[in-house]
Amino acid sequence: MNRNYINPPNLSSEKSLKTLVENRTVYNLNHCELNLFETYKESQLVPLKFNDLVVTSMLRGKKVMHLFDDPGFEYLPGETVVIPSNVEMKIDFPEATKNNPTQCLALAIDQQKINDTLHFLNDRYPKEGNSQFWHLNYQNYYFYNNVELATTINKLIKECMSTSVTKDVLADLTLQELLIRIVQTQTAKSIEDGLYTDPNSPITQVLEYIRVNIRENISLKNLSEKACMSTTSFYRFFKRELGMTPIEFVIREKIKCAKQLLKNPAIQINEVCHLSGFEDSNYFIRLFKKHEGITPKQYQLLYVN
Repeated sequence: MNRNYINPPNLSSEKSLKTLVENRTVYNLNHCELNLFETYKESQLVPLKFNDLVVTSMLRGKKVMHLFDDPGFEYLPGETVVIPSNVEMKIDFPEATKNNPTQCLALAIDQQKINDTLHFLNDRYPKEGNSQFWHLNYQNYYFYNNVELATTINKLIKECMSTSVTKDVLADLTLQELLIRIVQTQTAKSIEDGLYTDPNSPITQVLEYIRVNIRENISLKNLSEKACMSTTSFYRFFKRELGMTPIEFVIREKIKCAKQLLKNPAIQINEVCHLSGFEDSNYFIRLFKKHEGITPKQYQLLYVN
């Protein structure tokens, strides 16, 4: 399934390579450092550590990442990992060759920039509730890219590689956007993983309503009433928290339900469409392919085979 919305920069020329394992190209700005790493031969447990928080995204090929005391996991294009400062990664490159290199970006962000951005958000755009704050969750470090997150990373790559005199200013603005996108993506992932348990948040009541009524036609009015908020206030609140509209989230939940149903090899696509709350099967198929990169039938066959 293609989730790699990031445009990979060109690979280095063979003559410019200093090493075949994690060959590094660096672009420095005032508050961040963009590193592009390329590996051209199979290697195991290659160590890597940064002094600052680093946002990494796979662009080509496959790695196996070893972080903290967690089991190693495959790291593929379309995925992002956020790593705290001074944490050592150990990386395997099981398939890297000259004809099939890996490419990964690592964006190291100055801690003061992170602190200033989070302080600004908490001051100007405080969250609902006395104990709710904008923050980065270092335990929630791995997630799939979404269009918004990848678009922001693409902008940062462009600014970092630019020769414009204004690139530091534009990169600073994009860094703020990136941090917002990461916090929103972490919130969405905690919901997806069933780890969002704040009983005082309007989102908790809305989530329960969506999941109980997943087969129904759920409207913005239904959701705002469940949250005890006006439609306008709820829309703004939800978009700020998760980086997507309430209806976009409902569609994601319906697609998630469909994916679970499709693991049954005997179920028909029309039945999946109905049970996951879509009224038109053609619309369901188009939407599923847009989100997952393949049709519902192709997804179902992955589990049959």
